[in-house]
Amino acid sequence: MDSYQTAAGYADRMEQELRAMGVWQAQPLPPEAFQSRRAFFGDTMSFYQWVQFVLLARIREIVAAGGSFPKQSQVGAYAVRELDGENEAAGLVSLLCEFDRFIEGRLHA
Repeated sequence: MDSYQTAAGYADRMEQELRAMGVWQAQPLPPEAFQSRRAFFGDTMSFYQWVQFVLLARIREIVAAGGSFPKQSQVGAYAVRELDGENEAAGLVSLLCEFDRFIEGRLHA
């Protein structure tokens, strides 16, 4: 399986986790939600919204265009901090940490 297929699989699994948790949003965010100056758009959207509308969109964009992934990823580490104590998010946190390892080339799925 090539890296684009693997990345697309991660995106699909992230979407499934968000849906299973009941935090997937059918309606798009307003344009002003994307006018942030903070990491992970922390001042304009929830972490779950950021995963759905920014991270997943970017992964799927890179896959579709045959683009380059970043050399590093910190989404798992951020998820650990942001979702600490939210037991229902454990699967998503684990998945995002696994995605970090994939991006950084330590996991060859």
